Amino acid sequence: MKAHGSILMKLLVALYLSLLCASQDFDFFYFVQQLLLPAIEKPAADFGIQRLWPNNYKDGNYPSNCDSGSPFNQNKISDLRSSMQKNRPTLACPRGNGVAFWLHEWDKHGTCFESVLDQHGYFKAALDLKKQVNLLQGLKNA
Repeated sequence: MKAHGSILMKLLVALYLSLLCASQDFDFFYFVQQLLLPAIEKPAADFGIQRLWPNNYKDGNYPSNCDSGSPFNQNKISDLRSSMQKNRPTLACPRGNGVAFWLHEWDKHGTCFESVLDQHGYFKAALDLKKQVNLLQGLKNA
């Protein structure tokens, strides 16, 4: 049973770290989650979305801040807001509403996805990836 859990874990990591992309600007996407421990006014321990970014130019660098002409607009993700606050919280200030963190993530990483995803699609893709597999339950089962 432990062998199956180990294989499952390896597959989960591979899934989250190697989403292939057809864009010529980068080779793949990194989807990173971070363990969030319980805090005042926050849910029980779970993994929260840390970031989703394109990566691995041939020299190992990743693109960032790709389009300063495409500013973050929280109105474009208004339908995702409650899910974002739950699954993609701000780590700098746990009681914050997340907007400053999301702005940073869009400006630095999301603008580099524009050949593939618009702002709404970028944040929804990260939420959808998190929904696909319950990483915390996978670890418990392993």
